[in-house]
This record gives sequence, C-alpha cells and structure tokens, in this order.
Amino acid sequence: MSRLKIAIQKSGRLHDKSIELLKDCGVSVQNGKDQLKVRAANFPLDILYLRNSDIPKYLEDGVADIAIVGENLLIEKQKNVSVIRPLGFSKCRVSLAVPKSVSTDDLSYFNGKRIATSYPNTLKRFLDAEGIQANIHQIAGSVEIAPSIGLADGVCDIVSSGSTLFKNGLRETQVILRSEAVLAKAPDLSPEKEAILDKLCFRIDAVLRGKASKYVLLNVPNEKVEAVSALLPVLKSPTILPLAQEGWSSLHTVIGESQFWDVIEELKAAGAEDILVIPIDKIVR
Repeated sequence: MSRLKIAIQKSGRLHDKSIELLKDCGVSVQNGKDQLKVRAANFPLDILYLRNSDIPKYLEDGVADIAIVGENLLIEKQKNVSVIRPLGFSKCRVSLAVPKSVSTDDLSYFNGKRIATSYPNTLKRFLDAEGIQANIHQIAGSVEIAPSIGLADGVCDIVSSGSTLFKNGLRETQVILRSEAVLAKAPDLSPEKEAILDKLCFRIDAVLRGKASKYVLLNVPNEKVEAVSALLPVLKSPTILPLAQEGWSSLHTVIGESQFWDVIEELKAAGAEDILVIPIDKIVR
C-alpha cells in the first residue's frame, strides 16, 4: 500500500505547529528520540524531520511528497513545487531594517549600501523591481548583528514581533513580502498518493475551519429574533429553539474569528442576552 511522505521542520516553532496540526487531524505521531523518520500508526503517512532550508529541494526531488514549510522559503529557493493551501500559522514577514540611528524610512537609503540577509534571491528581486543598487551580503544566520559589527548598513530578514530587531538596535522600514506556513507538494505524485493527499487535505480543511470559527449561543426575545438573525454571518441559517421562559428563544450559530467582536457588539445592541461562546474543534463540509 502506498504511503505519503511529509517533510516538516526538524525543530522549532514551525515543527511544533506542524505536529499539532497532524494530531488535530487524527494522525497518530509517536516521536522517538533523535528519529528523523516516523511512521504514523493510523494513517498512510510517513513524517520526515528535515532541516528547514533543505525541505524545498527534497520536495522538488521527490524525496518528500508533501511538506509543511514557510512560503517565504519556497519563494526564496524557487523550486519546482506547488502550494496546495495556506495553513494560517507561523505568520511572518520578510523586511528591510536599518539601525535606529537612521532617521529615514525611504527605500533610497539603501542605494549603494550593504545589506546582510539570508534571503538573497528574494531581496535581489525586490531591489531590482524598485531600481535600487545595493551590495547584498549573504549570511546563514544572526543577520541582525551585521550592522553593529560594521558588516552591513542594514538587513533583510524574517520579522514576527520585531523584538529581535529591537534588541539589536534595528528598526523595520520596508516589508518585502508576507508569509505563513503552507502545505506544498512535489511534482508528479502518483494517483495513489494524490488520493491519500486528498484525504489528508479534507481533514486539514475541517481543522482550519474550526480554528477560524466560534460556536455562539444567545438568548433573544421572540420579537427581536428576526432582527438579531439578520446580523448573524452564519454557515446557512441560525438554529432557533424555544426557551422554557415564555417569549424567549435561544439562537445557535457559528461566527468567524475575524468577525467575532464586531458581531457580538451588534448582537448585544439588537437585544441579545446571555451570549455563550464555545471553541470549535472541527467543521466538516
């Protein structure tokens, strides 16, 4: 029987989130110490723990069939792989930053300057598109230290909260691209492996929809049910159940995380009371 091989980061935040997603999808992952390959017990999936920067190449070569990897890395490496879907976690941006002593945010500052980066291809494409002539110094790690030791006049690096830049006396000036973890696949998967991938994606989609939504129960006077219902951004229509107290009903619905607080405020203003909010594990369609 065919088994799908998925590559994930060997260690770090992306590793932890990837394992969490697989477990939420019902995939049993038992990690042995220092194991670089693990076989799922209850799903035809083998997990390969690889160095993050190597994943795009292994994916292109077919050593791995699919991977959970940062989109920024795929853009930098430019391998022949395709993104199946974004996963909504490990969000970051690739940005230019300068020493705090530099007062301008203008991109022209970098003309003729030295920029240290672990993303030379991404940076070069951006600078070429903007007509900026700069000297790119490729560094494998600890990019933020480059200006303070005189190696560069600025940096181009991944930024999440910005705290690492701040601690190293830098500030962000230009965002080159925004990124998050994505599910990517190798070219030319066999029909058998495509079928397994479809099953995995079905589970992933159910988990992601659940994480992006809240289940909401609210009590409403019967004369206000129609007005309150009109405010609800529901999957189909709200469930309406009569309460033991005459003249009142309970409405059950699902609200997207991004809309949640605005909608709740509108519901309160329209007459909803005793609003109960419950996290959703999965939404299967």
